[in-house]
Amino acid sequence: MDTIALWELAVLACAALLVGFSKTAVSGANTVSLALFAAVLPARASTGVLLPLLIVGDVIAVFTYRRHAHWATLWRLLPAVAVGVVAGWAFMLWADDAAVRVSIGAILLFMAAVTMWRRRMGADAAAADRPDGGAGGGGGGRVKAGSYGALGGFTTMVANAGGPVMSLYLISSGFRKLGFLGTSAWFFLIVNVCKVPFSVGLGLIDRHSLLLDAGLALFVIPGAILGKICVDRIDQLLFERLVIAATVLGGAQLLLR
Repeated sequence: MDTIALWELAVLACAALLVGFSKTAVSGANTVSLALFAAVLPARASTGVLLPLLIVGDVIAVFTYRRHAHWATLWRLLPAVAVGVVAGWAFMLWADDAAVRVSIGAILLFMAAVTMWRRRMGADAAAADRPDGGAGGGGGGRVKAGSYGALGGFTTMVANAGGPVMSLYLISSGFRKLGFLGTSAWFFLIVNVCKVPFSVGLGLIDRHSLLLDAGLALFVIPGAILGKICVDRIDQLLFERLVIAATVLGGAQLLLR
């Protein structure tokens, strides 16, 4: 941390601003923050610095959208997410920086491709018309929630990259903007707080990373305010396209670096 140059601090500040923006406006924008942190810091270390900033953003997002969460979807997802988090923790015990970057980049691009294919085929047209905007019940809904949940848990533990996976799940389930943001806010506050002991145990969070977080957290707040201002000006189709585009951009950057 002592060797970070001034321009690198500026990049991290911009990434922290995007963290706040992603929590209150375009969730997939968080992959850009992930890519910027991984570009300045070692991939493993970057996850420990980013996690507390995400929690700051989560608290702001919950305060802003707390009334719009779809709790049935949250309860459906959380068991599979817990399995994914444990798997991600096991992966991080031996994975190096290159393995982290390649694995997460490939998963993000794959999930973006699957979601775009599903939307083109109209597989989720019925879900988009449901008044509750939820993922639906039945075996198909449980299987879908289980697969996305496990992937989301794994990617969020390995590189704080669960946002794109969950964004794609909620979009494919027909969530509108406020339901999307409210459900995401509660989901990631719960999951990210639960990840803290794992990250401390892996040595990813320590006093040095927290000192850097103390300064960067100041940029999360204005980012969140900017996101709240912008979200009402973004129509649904553009919103979904921005989420997918940010996912592809972040995944490609991780693979090509």
